[in-house]
Amino acid sequence: MLSEPRSGRLAAWGNALLAGLVSPDDAVLAMVGDDAVHRVEGLPGETGPVGLTLAMGRLRSLGVTGLRVALPAPGHPLGLSGPPEFNARALAAEEAVVGFGAPYGLVPEVYEAGPDGDVHVEVVWHCLPVREAPPADVPSLGEAERELAEALREATEVLSRLDVAGSGPVAEAALDAYRARAERGRELLAPGYPPRAVRVLELAQRVGLLISLAYENGHGGAVSASEMAARGQALRPVERTARRAQVAAYNAYVEERERGGGS
Repeated sequence: MLSEPRSGRLAAWGNALLAGLVSPDDAVLAMVGDDAVHRVEGLPGETGPVGLTLAMGRLRSLGVTGLRVALPAPGHPLGLSGPPEFNARALAAEEAVVGFGAPYGLVPEVYEAGPDGDVHVEVVWHCLPVREAPPADVPSLGEAERELAEALREATEVLSRLDVAGSGPVAEAALDAYRARAERGRELLAPGYPPRAVRVLELAQRVGLLISLAYENGHGGAVSASEMAARGQALRPVERTARRAQVAAYNAYVEERERGGGS
């Protein structure tokens, strides 16, 4: 939850590229991030994997005018619209990009090699047909912002009630990473996104930080199996809300275009 999903980077900067708001070089640099290389395979008209610049141009020529994000989890097909084959692969990857304007979607497959501290990451995006239908369970930005405010309160209360450790080197490192990211919040989304989408994404990541601390930073006072189960039961709805808000933020560009613009 703390790390930015690759589908989010690809969709956000892909939207900016499709709209002519950024150069292909800048868009691809942002899409790839810290990975070594990204390629797209299975594109109609291409016989093998191609780079992101060519892939975005091909998708544009196929009629894609925008990109949405899906972040599905078991029992929650968030952002998906079918068909079953695409949904299954997206669920296995826990993320996907869905084209708007033409029925194509992208699912990442990640390859890692090398020792700790020097891992070489390559990503292959598989292009597959998707069903042209509204994405599942994606709230509006306004709904996401309201739900997140409540989720943040709930997460804080849960951490306090379960006596989850909020200090120590692991927690401090996570908090420092979040603060550094928040200070450059304008980089969270590409040009063309409304300010509200940036706010929602920042808040979703903050909620995600609290969830990660709850799950990863030791057991705190929740030492029994029943208490651990209670922690998971309490945090799952909060995590679901944060994922929904992330998708709403990344999809805001396309949603505004569907509505014909506006702030």
